[in-house]
Amino acid sequence: MTQTTSGKADMKLFWACFIALVATSFVFGVRANTIGELQNSFNLSESQKGAINGAGMWPFALSIIFFSLIIDRIGYKTVALFAAGCHVVSLVLTLRASGYEDFYWSSLLIAVANGTVESFINPVVATIFSKNKSKWLNILHAGWPAGLALGALFCALLPDTKLFFNAVWQFRFALCFIPVVLYTLLILPRSFPVNERVAAGVSYRDMLKEVGAVGAFIIGSLVYCAVVQMIGFEASLRDSLIAGLVLGAATGFYTHSLGNWLFIVVLITIGPLATTELGTDGWMPELLKLSGPDFPNFATWIFVYVSVIMTVLRFYAGPIVHRFSPIGLLVISGAIAITGLIFLSHATGWVILAAASVYALGKTFLWSTTLGLTAEQFPKGGALTLNGVSAVGVLFLGVLGSPYIGHKQDLDMAERLSKAEHSALYSEIKGEPKAGIFGNAPTLNQEKIKALPAPQHQELETVQAASKRSVFTTIAILPSFMLACYLGMFFWFKSRGGYQPVVISEGDAGQGH
Repeated sequence: MTQTTSGKADMKLFWACFIALVATSFVFGVRANTIGELQNSFNLSESQKGAINGAGMWPFALSIIFFSLIIDRIGYKTVALFAAGCHVVSLVLTLRASGYEDFYWSSLLIAVANGTVESFINPVVATIFSKNKSKWLNILHAGWPAGLALGALFCALLPDTKLFFNAVWQFRFALCFIPVVLYTLLILPRSFPVNERVAAGVSYRDMLKEVGAVGAFIIGSLVYCAVVQMIGFEASLRDSLIAGLVLGAATGFYTHSLGNWLFIVVLITIGPLATTELGTDGWMPELLKLSGPDFPNFATWIFVYVSVIMTVLRFYAGPIVHRFSPIGLLVISGAIAITGLIFLSHATGWVILAAASVYALGKTFLWSTTLGLTAEQFPKGGALTLNGVSAVGVLFLGVLGSPYIGHKQDLDMAERLSKAEHSALYSEIKGEPKAGIFGNAPTLNQEKIKALPAPQHQELETVQAASKRSVFTTIAILPSFMLACYLGMFFWFKSRGGYQPVVISEGDAGQGH
């Protein structure tokens, strides 16, 4: 472990990791609050907006998996500096984007940078605080909502600022250089620790045993689907399953293990979790912008409000985790998240503030506590199990979750506008269907919408508001599934005497402070 001369954990390294995570979510927050302007600039359909959000996910997950397999060999600092380089290049390309295709591909490279950050910060923090992983991984991941809040805040406070650029969205993405440069400067002088798995002498094969054949099947199927979609083709379910079976069989043959069953349960829940949290984060400003009160940038301020709640609560996660245990906290959070999403689907005006509060409370600890549970229960898996969970979550979101949210919006809007009272309006603004992973999606022509007279424009916004709110009910199905899995794990731990972290080393390195 990296320590100061007094024997304490290297807090400067921790804060470098924290700000690196802030940088990744800052980009996410800017994109979530700028996607509407991109739609107007590039005439995007809801499905294309979903594809851009998805493009920000696939390479994120692929880079996490890739570096998790080699990071202990090439070094954590090497990976950290690679992440910084990718961030700089991707942001330059983003600023030069001139249409949907350009922005799509620049989003892919940003995702590589973000995923590379994730691949090193989680195992580093789990190693330097190996006796208190859940607490410090929660604190680390306070950096995610902090970056979201900062990105959204800049969008709200500078809604029309272009400065030296041709468009508002370019200025906003230029702001993303601030946290990127800061974390790069913080990382340069730091020394990185040896992962606790390596320090404990756990072999590479034993690390892979935790994932096993079943875990490799899940990862392989999603990776294949993501890669095929990323290069512009449609991935069939059959081919994805075959790819997963091949990787699963190879991993099983090498490790003679199906995988740790508890880890498999965590993998199954992380996809719905990622869509519940990250998918909703990415769409929230768009879903709420027509349902709120007449207050400037109300949806963006709700986004900031939710992110601030998450940041504060995660900083004080230690006593909460200690009181309920990681699995107990996941059960409670899942139940509250379901309530919050259903509340959001029916809330309008200032009531949205109360609904958003419930939703924020529910989702705050889901992702970070899942990482804490993974680090504490599967230490032999090292960087692979810890980062593999994040990768599967993001792959599920990018391949299925975010595009599905967009697809459902397109279908729901078409269904509502097809009704007799809106048919005349629909005939005026109906666009050409556009292909997506879930098939052809109906679209609206953004240029024709701009030309609508005021009464028809108001009619459209009323329909859109109800349609966008309904998506929250669809998303609520996911934490319902998660809750069932969490309850199963909760009672399993209880039958074994309660939740206890797994220890692979009795060394004094990695004490929490």
